[in-house]
Amino acid sequence: MTEDHLKAPLAPFAGAKPPAPEWFGDALAIEPERGFITVADARIETLAWGERGKPGLLLMHGSGAHADWWSPLAPFFTDRYRVAALSWSGMGSSDWRESYTAEHFEQEALEAACACGLYDDGGKPVVVGHSFGGRVAIALGARHADAFKATIIVDPPVFAPETLAEREKNRGPRRLHPHRVYSSFEAAMARFRFAPMQPCSELYYADFIARTSLTPASREEDGGEGWTWKFDPFLWKSFRIESPKPLIRGLGCPAALIRGGRSKLMKKIDADYMASLMPEGSPYIEIPDADHHVMADQPLAFVAALRSLLSAWPRG
Repeated sequence: MTEDHLKAPLAPFAGAKPPAPEWFGDALAIEPERGFITVADARIETLAWGERGKPGLLLMHGSGAHADWWSPLAPFFTDRYRVAALSWSGMGSSDWRESYTAEHFEQEALEAACACGLYDDGGKPVVVGHSFGGRVAIALGARHADAFKATIIVDPPVFAPETLAEREKNRGPRRLHPHRVYSSFEAAMARFRFAPMQPCSELYYADFIARTSLTPASREEDGGEGWTWKFDPFLWKSFRIESPKPLIRGLGCPAALIRGGRSKLMKKIDADYMASLMPEGSPYIEIPDADHHVMADQPLAFVAALRSLLSAWPRG
């Protein structure tokens, strides 16, 4: 894998769409219900699929992402579930805030689940959170356990003490700066890459993510129209990162952990550490040949893992 492929996987396509399998187009042809709710004075983007009255399934994305990351996968669950996703404040088409707190994100998830009808069947929804969304899923399972049937945590930034010490030793100064505004849509697409940087063989998925991550913007240098990324680059400036250890130990509803088998963010030592803190008997699944962004690396394997997990767990 070349450095260019990691830094700019879509550049060779010059704005054209890579070939995609039939299932991908079929899934995207199922349009979600799109809407907004207001949480703590911010408009929060919501997407929903399937019939109200079925058990609820809430999908939560990671940092810098948005609800549409789930659009190719959500239709696979509508035979059994009313499915919803949200874009966190500061991301996607949701409003930006002056500052962000863990309480904001937890409340956004709770209110999105209610607004999208995930409690309409009289039961409690299952929540699935990827990366930063996994950290929110942990918090929901600890602080709002009565609101959810179970929580599925996918490749979260949770680190063993050894990993944490190494990351602290290598941590440089945090540099935050405004997004660049690209002169054309094609130029912006060519600059897309995953964070953390990783290879991606399913380039049709990366292309979809990139296309739905861009928004028109004015260029400061000449006032012309351009394109930029639609998340707040200063979101983490004052955000207080809470230690996940007491929250994991305090999980009050059934919880499962899914890890990408090649993830550079959550290494096996980190997943083993987290699993040791979770309630006894919590499922732990590795998706082979997947990096951190599991849904884009092995989408159908990820769907199969989730469907199998949901069909047999949690019991009762």
